[in-house]
Amino acid sequence: MAHRKGKERPNLLFILSDDQGSWALGCSGNSEIRTPNLDRLAATGLRFENFFCASPVCSPARATLFTGKIPSCHGVHDWISAGNAHLKAERRSPIEYLAGHRGYTELLSRHGYRCALFGKWHLGYAVRPQMGFTTWFTHAQGGGPYYGAPLYRKGRLYREPRYVTDVITEEALAFLERSAVSSRPFHLNVHYTAPHSPWNRENHPSVLYDAYFRGCDFRSVPRHPVHPWQSSSLHWDTEEKRRAALSGYFAAVTAMDANIGRLLDTLERLGLRERTLVIFMSDNGMNMGHHGVVGKGNGTFPMNMYDTSVKVPMIVSQPGTVPQGVEKGLWSQYDIYPTLLEMAGVKNPDADRLPGRSFASLLRGHSVRQPREFVVVAAEYGPVRMWRSRDWKYVHRYPYGPNELYNVREDPDEAHNRVGEKGAARRVFEMKAALEEWFGRYSDPELDGSRLPVIGRGQSGPAGSGGRGRNPFGESWEVLLPERVRGSDGNS
Repeated sequence: MAHRKGKERPNLLFILSDDQGSWALGCSGNSEIRTPNLDRLAATGLRFENFFCASPVCSPARATLFTGKIPSCHGVHDWISAGNAHLKAERRSPIEYLAGHRGYTELLSRHGYRCALFGKWHLGYAVRPQMGFTTWFTHAQGGGPYYGAPLYRKGRLYREPRYVTDVITEEALAFLERSAVSSRPFHLNVHYTAPHSPWNRENHPSVLYDAYFRGCDFRSVPRHPVHPWQSSSLHWDTEEKRRAALSGYFAAVTAMDANIGRLLDTLERLGLRERTLVIFMSDNGMNMGHHGVVGKGNGTFPMNMYDTSVKVPMIVSQPGTVPQGVEKGLWSQYDIYPTLLEMAGVKNPDADRLPGRSFASLLRGHSVRQPREFVVVAAEYGPVRMWRSRDWKYVHRYPYGPNELYNVREDPDEAHNRVGEKGAARRVFEMKAALEEWFGRYSDPELDGSRLPVIGRGQSGPAGSGGRGRNPFGESWEVLLPERVRGSDGNS
């Protein structure tokens, strides 16, 4: 597993936002949200138009980024609701959910990289450095207030009075300053909680919030009737509530963008910009009224797989190495593991066992050997699975349905479900067969999400035998189903 010799290995800066839709960027065509630094990053690198999360909720997606495994192999199927920290709100002692799984950061660490994480971890036992990280400044949970956030510094839990986005950045900046005098390459993970809720004025810089609240029409966010499956706790029943929430969401993105600018400026000042591969991504997508939904995959029950939930912003930049432009191919978060290892010159010992495919050649200005003309991306959220090609999307729900088929080229808003239409049966059969073959190949039968009662309400313990017979996912799914879905045959 020797690293590449004879060529300087790049530093890696991986910036991860939280619940940011692919639509919530100026460079993706949103003229209302202010993201000058992310736009600047995109202008100096490659912006991916069709990058998908492994699961439309935070913890499973993050676990896939680190391990390269799909949720039905690493066993994290929902956001972690217990086992994060020693807090009164936690129902169990801390749990290391990825124990026994290897992360690409461990491989980087073994081959000379100094690995640091600042911000959101949300994969259990937040006080304990994991996955090869030696510098560790983490959020004790998955989210919460932006002022008064629970953080771990050097193993001690405290409440941070300052705006947490600024604090995460300042810790990362100090790491960069120390790194400038080291001969070893670094892998710096900066994981913001922005723009995750809460979105009220008290949680964000008032100057940003007020500017959006008073001066933005929010035409970039669609107004639709409330989705019939919308989780009742999330939707807005007045225009005033809608404006207030969108103002907070947009303000959180803009405040984060300003801090990303600080990171880029520091890299440039220290002479590290051309030596550092910068990756920006969100953990999952987000609906802020899209399809009548507020939330991500668990903004509805049954959980949804709309593109606005599963498509994430993705930008990669390294001047002099990564070409400038837009990549339109289909790529997924499980492709990150092999890509970053290849860029770092570290052999991938799991290449034959993992689903991901490296796109390092794209980042070096070359074509991919096997263009994804007919290759799909897959996503899952417990018993809900997606199979997505360039033109078609199939969503299958075990065991309750309903299933969905969309021609996403002709119907990008996914407004017309073709399941049950004359002539659609063969396509459904073929896509379902391909979906089941693929998931069968990369799933651990004991952790297979299609057989687990994941309902979008959180995961409070290990899945499979590690849970010792407990159901870590809450209530039975039948209780939550709308009556018209509960009575269907699963094919409507």
